[in-house]
Amino acid sequence: MENLVNPDFWEGRRVFLTGHTGFKGSWLALWLVEMGAEVTGFALPAEDVSLFNQAGIANLVTHIEGDIRDLDAVDAAMAACDPQVVFHLAAQPIVRTSYDDPVGTYATNVQGTVHVLDACRRAASLDAIVCVTSDKCYENREWIWPYRESDPMGGHDPYSSSKGAAEIAIASYRRSFFEGEGAPLLASVRAGNVIGGGDWAVDRLIPDIVRAMVAGERVQIRSPHAVRPWQHVLEALGGYLLIAQRLAKGERDYADGWNFGPADSDTQPVGWIVEKMINEWGEGGFDLDDGPKPHEANLLRLDCSKARAKLGWQPALGLAETIRWIVAWHRSVADGGDARAITSEQLTQYRARMERALQGA
Repeated sequence: MENLVNPDFWEGRRVFLTGHTGFKGSWLALWLVEMGAEVTGFALPAEDVSLFNQAGIANLVTHIEGDIRDLDAVDAAMAACDPQVVFHLAAQPIVRTSYDDPVGTYATNVQGTVHVLDACRRAASLDAIVCVTSDKCYENREWIWPYRESDPMGGHDPYSSSKGAAEIAIASYRRSFFEGEGAPLLASVRAGNVIGGGDWAVDRLIPDIVRAMVAGERVQIRSPHAVRPWQHVLEALGGYLLIAQRLAKGERDYADGWNFGPADSDTQPVGWIVEKMINEWGEGGFDLDDGPKPHEANLLRLDCSKARAKLGWQPALGLAETIRWIVAWHRSVADGGDARAITSEQLTQYRARMERALQGA
């Protein structure tokens, strides 16, 4: 059971979740609620078209709207929750947005993370803190080898460097405030490019493809040869939950940085993803966007051997099946289906897959 997300562990556990109105946060909120956790979410208001609104997540959690750049607001919300576990997901998540608003990106991704961690210092019941950064936190040298947790932090663009800086702040807070007797344990987690049903973010590949297909338009893509570690959102979230379980039990070896990425065969170029999505949808096409392109990394791979060896975590879904799940989710919702029901159904299917994957390991 220690290698599985354990519903019994989460039953009745108080969880403070930042960024619960976002794509990943909404999936995680629903998963936690279905396991019986008492979830308090703190985030900016959701976009009108969002998984949060489509699945009615506000009705399932204690929903607090606020900005992690406001320390007093974070403090007050966390004190009201009195959490046992904190998941910090709130962020400015888009690379190209970071070129338009670098100051806001650093304020949210770096100082916002510091605010959450500082509020955690005053949370009396807290056992575990899991901070989500990004696979882009590493100093990307565009080499063919996957990045390990011990590789240097960095980042060319403001978004990537803000995530590298957040990792440095997290490590400092861990050593300065969260290593003493009785202190909560702190880990950072770095996932690949997470994809799944219900992602409507602007300027992100899968949502752009879905919007074009639903509208009957051709997909516009920028960098068909850029390679990314694609994975279903539940693969990453399952890893986060496993880390939190270990931290909450006081297992100090897990208070560290962790990569969660796909199998090597699922690290594919953008063009491959677009073609698979169109084929699965059954119609459509794509064109190259010849507009200006600020720098984005062309090659990025993650080494997840640490999570496999020490945590017992491994991917349960292949990329081709992940794409089928995404298309099934969006077709269902486009046809008037219940977004919470299809999300919950895929959660159930994934939990069964994860258990079978571990039994076959």
